This record gives sequence, structure tokens and C-alpha cells, in this order.
Amino acid sequence: MDVRILPTPGLKGEIQALSSKNYTTRYMLAAALAEGTSTILYPARSDDSDAMRRCIRDLGAVLEEDGERMSITGFGRRPKDVKELNVGNAGAVLRFLMAVASLVPEVTFVNAYPKSLGQRPHDDLIGALGQLGVQVEHNAGKLPITIRGGNPKGGKIRVSGAISSQYLSALLFLTPLLDEDSEIEVLHELKSKVVVRQTLDVLKQAGITVEASEDLMHYRIPGGQRYQARTYTVEGDYPGSAAILAAAAVTQSDVTVHRLREDSLQGERAVVDVLRMMNVPLTHANGSVRVQGNGILKAGEFDGDAFTDGVLAMVAASVFAEGTSRFYNVENLRYKECDRISDFVAELRKAGADVEERRSEIIVHGKPEGVAGGTVIDSHFDHRVIMALSIVGLRAKEPIVIRDAHHVAKSYPNFFEHLTGIGGRIERLEG
Repeated sequence: MDVRILPTPGLKGEIQALSSKNYTTRYMLAAALAEGTSTILYPARSDDSDAMRRCIRDLGAVLEEDGERMSITGFGRRPKDVKELNVGNAGAVLRFLMAVASLVPEVTFVNAYPKSLGQRPHDDLIGALGQLGVQVEHNAGKLPITIRGGNPKGGKIRVSGAISSQYLSALLFLTPLLDEDSEIEVLHELKSKVVVRQTLDVLKQAGITVEASEDLMHYRIPGGQRYQARTYTVEGDYPGSAAILAAAAVTQSDVTVHRLREDSLQGERAVVDVLRMMNVPLTHANGSVRVQGNGILKAGEFDGDAFTDGVLAMVAASVFAEGTSRFYNVENLRYKECDRISDFVAELRKAGADVEERRSEIIVHGKPEGVAGGTVIDSHFDHRVIMALSIVGLRAKEPIVIRDAHHVAKSYPNFFEHLTGIGGRIERLEG
């Protein structure tokens, strides 16, 4: 499905934030690794969470859902001996389950999205699993990947954090179940530390003990642990909400997004501060963010590693800011569903934005008067790109068409319904 984004002068209304994708997938995995029945309240519905649902079922978990409540009876340390798993286009789900699959004699992760997830590297996790005695057959570090495990052993593990923090999170989920104690040393640097803190938060809630250094570069994990069956409540999702907030910021608006906790551990909570620094009129209180936008924004410099999944939405907002904005420390965006620096910059230029790229930076020369639009834009099958380009379309002089916009369902299936509900002018182009 393609969509046409029409110029939209104003937005008004209230939205309940969708549930956090990151927390939902982590809670589901923790529940599957427990040996009892856990309850998850307000689980997210998205392609990624559906991939986790499908795969933990295949591995032997029993799932039941009733409205906003999900119960999961886990398989503990003994997942079912399944031969094949399909994670769709969900990179985090793949990496978490590559670790869990080492408890199975042999399982192959298929390559269902050769142009997207099939292009992403997993070498660092493959190397770390090898240190546990797990054999991995792979295509130059990419899918399809076959895990030959069954009896991984704990010990001293080194893993790079330079490409993705998901490799570390995968090991943190697995190692407590091993008989031996483990130590994990993160090499080079660690991207997206805030997301690792979410993993540690979920592990603690599940009754798992992990000793983490203050800088999150070293870990001690006692072996022989058991995940406890728990009741988890999923909070609202900041990464998806960032796009709605940015849309309100670039228009004449009065938009409130509910279920966004002020004390959330989600790194993308920082987008509220980013918008404040751009002089966007907003308030954040009692779990709600209200933006009363006037379409006037100020440029700034921002460390994007603090809010990785909110960067593209903030870049889109800065397209209309007065001055030059710089988003730095974002090289890890190159290793997502697409190259979220080069590919995104190319599409922004098509729409008429004045943007540059560096290896780990996106530089935006703002156009407060708006951009030309009147073009067809490639989504690169990336949900974050789709949402960010939609923001730009609101302030384009002529409509823009976004191809393959249905891939927004990876994290935010009802994004266009929400945006239309507050006044966004969007046409669906079937076919």
C-alpha cells in the first residue's frame, strides 16, 4: 500500500500512545523463559511483537489473549526442538531468539526479508555464541542462520557493542539459564545504552540477578537461575509517539498523547527534551505530553545515541527549523531495516529538504518556509522512515507519495489512523 500525504496546516486531538514494542517483546521472552504462567497487560500489536508471539509458540510456549491481557505459559530452559523459525523482519526478535535457540539441538532462521533484515549483519552475536560452544552456520554473518546448540556453557564472553546493543541483550537473557556463572565484557563501545537498561529492568522484574558495572560494559551473571512467572504492565511507546509529537510540532496544533510516563527508562523519552530545545511549546505531566505547536522551531545539536528510535522523527521536525541542526553519534542507524542515514537523507532530498550526511551524523539546514514536495518517495521497507517522511509531507507545498507505507505496521500498525484522527490529510493508494 502506498499513501499520499497532503499539506496539513493544523492538527488537534488526543491519542492514547500505543504500547511499547521494546517492552512487549522483552516481557514476552521473559515469560516464555519462565516455568509458570505470566500475564502481560496492554501488550503491543505490531509486526515485531507478532513475530515474537509466533516464534515463542513454535518453541513451545502457550499463549492466550483476551483483549488487553495476554497469558504465557513458558517453556523455561527446555524449548521445543523446532527445526525452523521465521522472525519476519524483526531484527531484535531474531537476535534475542538466536541466543535462546542455542538451547535447541538445531534450528534454522529463514530469510523472509532478503532486501531488509536479510541485509543486516549479526557477526558479533555469532562470535559470542561461539564462545559458549554453539556452532552457527551463516551467510557471511547474515540470514539464513542455523544454530547448532543444545548445551551452551557459560563462562567469560566478549561481545562488541559498536553495531547494536541487541547482541548484549540476547546474551543477558540466555546466560542466567546456563549451569555455569558467566561474565560478559563489552568491547569497543556500547550503542543504545538506554535500551540495555530496559533489558536489565525486565530481567529484574522477572527475578533474574545480573550485576552490571555503572558504565554497562561489564556483567556478572550467576548461573542456574530460573525466570519467575510474573504480571507485567506494558507502558506507552515513546519511539512511535515521537512521530506524532513531531507532527504536532511542525504544524499549528493542540495535540495530547497519553500514557507517556515521565520516569520511563525508554531512551526516546528524550525527544520531549529535544522538542523543548527546538522551542516547541509543550507540557509533560501526569503521563501526558501536550504540544501546542505554532510551526516555529529552532535548530540545535543533539546526541542521537540517547534516543536512537526517535532520531528520524526529530530530523524530520528539524527540516522546518530556523538554522542548521546536527544529529551526531548515530552511526548505528546505518544497520537498521535500511541505512537510516544514507537512504533517509536521499528521500528527504527528493522532498526538497536541504540535508547532508556524515558517517555518524545527519546535518539539516532548515527551511522554515516548507519544502517543495510533489514527488514519490521510497520507504525502503522501514517503519521509522515511513513515519518521518509523513511528518515532512505535512509541511510540503505539494503532496508526497510514500511507497510501501504498509510497512509502518512493523511497530505502529495504526499510525495513519491516529494521524488522520487528529486532522492529518492522508489518502491510501491501494494496488
